[in-house]
This record gives sequence, C-alpha cells and structure tokens, in this order.
Amino acid sequence: MISMNAGPIYSQIAQRIKDDIVSGKLHEEEQVMSTNQYASFYQINPATTAKGFEQLEEEGILYMKPGIGMFVSRNARDKVLAERRQQFFAKIVDPMIEEAYKIGMPLKEIIARLEQQEGAKDS
Repeated sequence: MISMNAGPIYSQIAQRIKDDIVSGKLHEEEQVMSTNQYASFYQINPATTAKGFEQLEEEGILYMKPGIGMFVSRNARDKVLAERRQQFFAKIVDPMIEEAYKIGMPLKEIIARLEQQEGAKDS
C-alpha cells in the first residue's frame, strides 16, 4: 500500500519492488510491471513511478531491455539483502550497543539475551 505519510511515493514504489524481490515474488531476470501499470494500480502519476524505477536502475536492482521493459537484475536479491543488513546494523544494532555502553551493560549480556531468544524460537 502506498501511503502519503511514509516518505516520497517514488521511494515507496522502489521499496515495494525491493520487498517483492526479497520475498521471492519477483525473481532475477523477471520483468516488472511497466511504469504505467504501477501508476494505474496505485493511482499515481507515471512520472513518480518512473522516478522510483530510475532509483532502482541506478542501484543496479533493475535494468532496462530497450523496447521490452524493466527487469530484475542478476544478484538483485543479494544487493537488497546486503543493503538491509547494513541498515539493520546502522539503525538498530549500533545504537543498541551505544546505549548498552551508556548504561554500563556488558555486551555479553546482550549476546546471552539474543542466544536465549534464538533458543526459544527453535523450541
């Protein structure tokens, strides 16, 4: 779903496509809907959709086959996962470690908690 409050619409389109790649809804070398199809589906301006596609093309996630359309690049899933891992550490893990240091919590305690959660998940 596209939301007017969740950042630029073109970024939401790009994120939606990345989500589809990570989830396996879109595969390498698979054609994605055209900008007009996306625009019609989400009831937005085709130029906005095109901007999202351009972003993905610049990132190497999509590529254009002239006269045919946009396709998912080889290794696109790996690229998106690497980006998300990096974001996960930058937005979640690094601030958590910084806060742990501030409150005097040893990292061993955090690791033990994570291992406990992993064990509970496996049960």
